[in-house]
Amino acid sequence: MSVLCGKKVILGVSGGIAAYKTAHLVRLFIKAGAQVKVVMTPASKDFVTPLTLSTLSKNPVVSEFYNEEEENAVWNNHVELALWGNLMVIAPATANTLAKMANGNCDNLLIATYLSAKCPVYFAPAMDLDMYKHPSTLDSFTKLQKFGDTIIPAEKGELASGLSGEGRMAEPENIIAFLEDDLLQKLPLRNKRVLVTAGPTYEAIDPVRFIGNHSSGKMGFDIAQKAAEKGAEVILVSGPTHLQLDNSQVKIVRVQSAQEMYDACHEYFDSVDVAVAAAAVADYRPKIVADQKIKKNDATFNIELEKTKDILASLGENKKHQLLVGFALETENEIEHAKQKIQKKNLDLIVLNSLNDSGAGFGHTTNKVTFIDAQFNIQAMELKSKEEVAQDIINKILEIQHA
Repeated sequence: MSVLCGKKVILGVSGGIAAYKTAHLVRLFIKAGAQVKVVMTPASKDFVTPLTLSTLSKNPVVSEFYNEEEENAVWNNHVELALWGNLMVIAPATANTLAKMANGNCDNLLIATYLSAKCPVYFAPAMDLDMYKHPSTLDSFTKLQKFGDTIIPAEKGELASGLSGEGRMAEPENIIAFLEDDLLQKLPLRNKRVLVTAGPTYEAIDPVRFIGNHSSGKMGFDIAQKAAEKGAEVILVSGPTHLQLDNSQVKIVRVQSAQEMYDACHEYFDSVDVAVAAAAVADYRPKIVADQKIKKNDATFNIELEKTKDILASLGENKKHQLLVGFALETENEIEHAKQKIQKKNLDLIVLNSLNDSGAGFGHTTNKVTFIDAQFNIQAMELKSKEEVAQDIINKILEIQHA
């Protein structure tokens, strides 16, 4: 999965011959899983039509502050557009557009959107070689990079003038590759390994029956996804669940029982930087597992249970450099029980769920959690989707790491 997947990209197109390449660039963004909104300078429409880019991006293309041809003029809100984007890419960026960006000469919708943008901005210069090397253009490059913008270097080759040299806009494939590499390098969990457990465990009674619980695994899968989006290499140890995760940054290890989950966690724990134990592991298992299906003969049937190994406590005992996060699902004296768990299991953070909170716990797409760290600082969160809670958990881990 591309790091661009799910990103909201504002593509700014200025008036140069390289604008014809933006049709292919939009298609590559869409293929990578990004959403794209295109804003064009008036001059760029001489090189590529708004209809083409609108069709490919599946969004309206804007180039003026308002649409004069419509009976009721519609204002194109550059501030709203700028705040929508997760990143802005200006390609091609002509010498004229670069100079306006560098000096705040706001005479078109593209520059207004650029000046309003709070997201990272990338620009791909495109012009003839003498223009590319001119001191005024080089000054624009310097100013924009001081502003925090990132240049996607022009390439060498045949130019529209017939000359050959530096100044060609980077090819669309190379722009995508540049963005992916740059975004990955800046992710806060880049070069970190994260272990996540998810789902229930099934403890066999016989070849047919088992003891289990209602955990869907969604919370753990969402945490794994959000950690991967932040650049981590993730090992997801999952109990029985129908959930899938299509992300090359996530390795899924499927297990059934608490013992299998214990073994998998200890196999990877020494090599990870963070471990998040989100699985609902069975506390007990049948002491004896029947080889054959147990027949329904007696009116009552007793199963002797024995304790399973406490995975979280064992990880806490073996913890060296790792940041260890546990979950607690409580029904009474929630805060005190969670604090005891932090101490007993040597945790850095606990994520507390209460079954007394509507919309929390098993079987919901939402969750309501309270964070308690090793110093017993308490932060209660609002009811949110599990995806949002997963993002909050990753943000909390980053906060603790950088404290």
